[in-house]
Formats: sequence, C-alpha cells, structure tokens
Amino acid sequence: MSDLIFLDSAGSSIPPAEVVDEVIGHLRRETEIGGYRAAAERRDDVEAGYGVLAGFFGCEPSEVAFTDSATRSWLTAFDAVPLGKGDRVLVTEVEYGGNAVPMLRRAEETGATIEVMPSDAHGQLDVGALDLDERVKLISLVHVPTNGGLVNPVSEVTAKAHEVGALVLLDACQSTGQIDLRGLDYDMLVCTGRKWLRGPRGTGALVVRDDVRRRLKPRLMDHSAAEWVAPGRYEPRDDARVFELWEYSVADRLGLIAAVKYALARGLDVIEAEVQERARRLREGLSAMDGITVQDLGERRSGIVTFTSDRVPAMELKDRLWQENVAVTVSQKGSTLIDMTRRGLDEVVRASPHYFVTPEEIDQALERISRSAR
Repeated sequence: MSDLIFLDSAGSSIPPAEVVDEVIGHLRRETEIGGYRAAAERRDDVEAGYGVLAGFFGCEPSEVAFTDSATRSWLTAFDAVPLGKGDRVLVTEVEYGGNAVPMLRRAEETGATIEVMPSDAHGQLDVGALDLDERVKLISLVHVPTNGGLVNPVSEVTAKAHEVGALVLLDACQSTGQIDLRGLDYDMLVCTGRKWLRGPRGTGALVVRDDVRRRLKPRLMDHSAAEWVAPGRYEPRDDARVFELWEYSVADRLGLIAAVKYALARGLDVIEAEVQERARRLREGLSAMDGITVQDLGERRSGIVTFTSDRVPAMELKDRLWQENVAVTVSQKGSTLIDMTRRGLDEVVRASPHYFVTPEEIDQALERISRSAR
C-alpha cells in the first residue's frame, strides 16, 4: 500500500530504515557465526546503549534497564515495590488495563487498596485535590493515556508524592518518542520501543532512579541480575540491570538503540513540535466535520487524536478507512475502563500521526474520514 497514510504510531509505528537494517543485519550475522559470537562482536555497542538511553531520558546509565516490552518493565517495577495490608496505591482515571489487572491482583494478595485520584475540569489529574498520607506507597501515573490526547502533569505529582514518602511509577508508553521526557521528575519510568520511538516490537526500557532502587525488592532475578557467590549466597547488582534477565534478542536491542539514536539526531524538541502540529491539524479538521466528535481531553494535548462518528461505529469506520489506505485503530472500553465508563464511551477511533506524516497527508486523511463516515 504505497499510498498508505499511517496514523497509528500510538499502536506500532513504522521503523526507520536504519533500525530495520540494524536488526536484519545482526540476524544475518547470527546465521553466519552463531548467536554467541555475533553477540560478542557487538558487546561494546550494546554496552554503549545504556549511555544512549540515559541521554534520551536525561538520567544516569546506571538507572537504565533494557526489557522486552513496556509491560515487562511495568510488571517488574511494580512487583518490586513493597506493599502490605492497609497500604494505598493511587491511580489516575485514565489508568491502563494492563496496569490495573496486576494491581488488583496484588491488592488481593497483600491487603493494599487501589484508589482512583480525581481529575480536574480538563480531564487531567487534579494535583490540588490529591489526598496523600503516609499510607500511600505508590502513585501509578499514566503520562499519556491510550484512549485520548491529554498529557498528565508529572513533576508536580512527584513533588507531592515525595512529601509523604510515596513513589511515582510513570507509564510513559505513549509519550516516549513524541514528548521530550528529559527534566521530568519521577521515580520509575516504563516505555516501549514499538510506538512513537519507532523501534522494533519486543523491546522496552525501564528507568529506576539510583536512590529509589535501594528501596525496591525485585523478585524476578536470575544470574545476570545477581552473582551466585557461594552455595548459599548471592549478591544483586547495584544498578538498574538488577531488573534485567540474561536472555534477550541482541538484534532487537541493537534496533532499539538505533531508534533512540535516530530520535536524538532528529532532535527531541523538533519531534515534539512536529507531532503537535500534525495532531493539531488533524484535530481541527475533525472538529469541523458534521457528525464527528473529537473525544480528547486535557489542557495540554499529545499526538493522539480520538474521535467518534454519529453514523458509523468505531470498528466499522476503522475498517472502512483501511480500505481507503488510512491506518488508524480503535481504543475500547476495557483498556481504560474508569475513564471510558465515566464518559459513557464504549470505543473511540484513535489516530496518531507521527512527524513522517506530511500536512498534505493529514488533509487527504481528513477527506477520506469524511467520506468513510457518511
């Protein structure tokens, strides 16, 4: 589909040629000399990747761990937070289903409670209304929700959390690669490679601040996370790699590092501005259409644009648009149950234009959306 207008970077974006070449090139090398020797040839490049990601996130290399997904990152970090009976875990109204399920399950096991923080009139987290005390152990903060364009405040929430000794786990799955995250204050951050970062599927990262890591108790550890020093004793690593597992795809990790380098070379501020402009153009065009309702919340907006049609159900509209060579997806109620229930929505069409989508393509997509929604 050479004339495909790709509006699904919030799902799984299109990697640059440099990323694809890196992944395929290493896989080919493995067929020539085997996985171990091929990995040994790229050991220095993989090691340097910690510094590359540290520059991208504005953290220290010792605070970076590679994973195979945002889900793995989130589960690993959340599982390491000590929780007990009566402890409070706070979530936003736009909490993601993949986070909610393990939180509810662990609450059953530990006796902790899961509580929803209020949103303000714009739909984002209301920092002034936070009800915090020493029982709050964790705030699960979704930076950009999967089902809409709002951007939640981060550093302000973290400042309030630290007043009572609580930790902030930032879900940056939908913001990494479209929003410059350097300078944000948080304790832990999780992200994926396949979305706005334009990396391979099956890649992710976890950032854990050095001072926070010593408060955590990681349970999923192998002999790369800790050294077996005596028959009855082991010594964990003293950096974020304590959250990594020994086995991973070297090709995919190299691809992720290449994607981060590509983003840094383009400029994180440039990317953010271009994504914002594409989303603004799309959002304004949709708002002017008869029978289309833009469903985005937030005082500050991201590159995710969601909408519904008065005439055509979201799934059907998505399929019609694919026939028109426009790639979008549908965000359903189960992904963000609290928010969608509160707003009376079952599903929304989600469009997420990256910087490689031209303004002209946005205009063409709007024409095809208007035609498909009749």
